[in-house]
Amino acid sequence: MTERLFEQDAYLRNAEATVVAGGEQGVLLDRTIFYPLGGGQPGDTGRLRSADGRQWTVVDTRKSRDTGEIWHVLEGDGEALPDTGSTLLLEIDWARRHRLMRMHTCLHLLSAVIVAPVTGGQVGDGYGRLDFDLEESPDVADVEARLNALVAANHPVSMRWISDAELEANPQLVKTMSVSPPRGVGDIRLVEVAGTDLQPCGGTHVANTGEIGPVRVAKIDKKGRQNRRVRLEFAETS
Repeated sequence: MTERLFEQDAYLRNAEATVVAGGEQGVLLDRTIFYPLGGGQPGDTGRLRSADGRQWTVVDTRKSRDTGEIWHVLEGDGEALPDTGSTLLLEIDWARRHRLMRMHTCLHLLSAVIVAPVTGGQVGDGYGRLDFDLEESPDVADVEARLNALVAANHPVSMRWISDAELEANPQLVKTMSVSPPRGVGDIRLVEVAGTDLQPCGGTHVANTGEIGPVRVAKIDKKGRQNRRVRLEFAETS
């Protein structure tokens, strides 16, 4: 299985890896800094470079449902793939990744501001949303003010790993009703915003909440009798 360097250090912008296989799905590497689509977060984009100067553009990153292998989807059709066994330099589109990290972390804060079961969510480039099991819509100004207060407090963000048994003993850690953490595959990663939020998550996050920057509540939609969709966006473009 592909070694997931992004799980240990989301700030890695480049690394070297060996080509394991290539085909219609893309390129499989022995290790990667590219986050694959999952958990509401898009797959990373970027570039693969070989020692002889060739370059391939990664337009998406996907994980195999069956094996968990991470495939790097390349631009173009029928072009020569990197040679199996060769060493490549991996470069992610850092500006895009960092925006996704900021928004993903902000959605964790949103789940702390609005105390209700989460029924769905999505991380986008400069925007994001969470759906809550709520009968009444929360006040936009109040949610926005409390959210930005958590951002400005510069809370550190860290991660640690727990076993399946530990998660079973603490079911309150799982906030999302629509997606359950994988069980039976080894340890489960917890992401903690100090004093604010603690939940299982495999996505990429910033190191402290101040890095998120100011955000605004763009809209709160009624999506059903007990479903409220809260949409966020960055207040400043960066």
